[in-house]
Amino acid sequence: MSPRGAPIQGDGTGESDWLASPRLRAVPVTNLAQLIGDARRLVVVAPHPDDEVLGCGGLIALAVEAGMEVRVVALSDGEAAYPDDPHWTGQRLAPARRAELIDACRALGVSPAKIVHAGLPDGRLRAHLDKAAQLLAGLVQAGDAVLVTWARDGHPDHEAAADATLRACAQVGARCIQYPVWAWHWGDPRQPAFLEGAAARLPLPQAAWDAKQRALACFATQTGHCTPAPAQPILPAHVLVRFGRDFELFLP
Repeated sequence: MSPRGAPIQGDGTGESDWLASPRLRAVPVTNLAQLIGDARRLVVVAPHPDDEVLGCGGLIALAVEAGMEVRVVALSDGEAAYPDDPHWTGQRLAPARRAELIDACRALGVSPAKIVHAGLPDGRLRAHLDKAAQLLAGLVQAGDAVLVTWARDGHPDHEAAADATLRACAQVGARCIQYPVWAWHWGDPRQPAFLEGAAARLPLPQAAWDAKQRALACFATQTGHCTPAPAQPILPAHVLVRFGRDFELFLP
């Protein structure tokens, strides 16, 4: 696992190593009802637009299919993804990523009216932790199931988002469930840190998997399928393959 707040570098752990991991294969299987219990509503918190689909796009699709209300909260617009790219400045990237998130949520069955764009600074969520926790405490209700990136995910914004969400859930009496994103990049398949405690694997039926892949394709600025393409897209093929599995992992 990376040091807390370390930048994402290199290709990370290969997908073939994860798929060969006995520890990962041994994770207990769950289903939607078991995972979220008697929650009346699902709230998904993402540090940046795309994290919600990467980590739990299949779960979102399943919840929508089950008739649950789903809200998505993007704490930042992900505007600092390409600080050295002369075209994809923050001013241009922020509205592009907001639009991508709207399209991705539609692909999962979530109405744009159910999306909250918090607009906190990308890359600096830790400095705005109190504001994020206050915002979430005003959005989350007792009895909600709230999903957020893992508190040790190896990305500073992901970890700050988890800390803010855990604080808000404790304040209002909601249940928090975490999902890894960049932990797959940093993790050691022989001793995955996110499998030290309870973990559950949610199989994705074909329809939910298809919806997730359609949603991921909406993030053209991150996959590099945009014009002009970033020199080093955030989600190249070797990263996306980790989210093309037929299951998702959760830390209840």
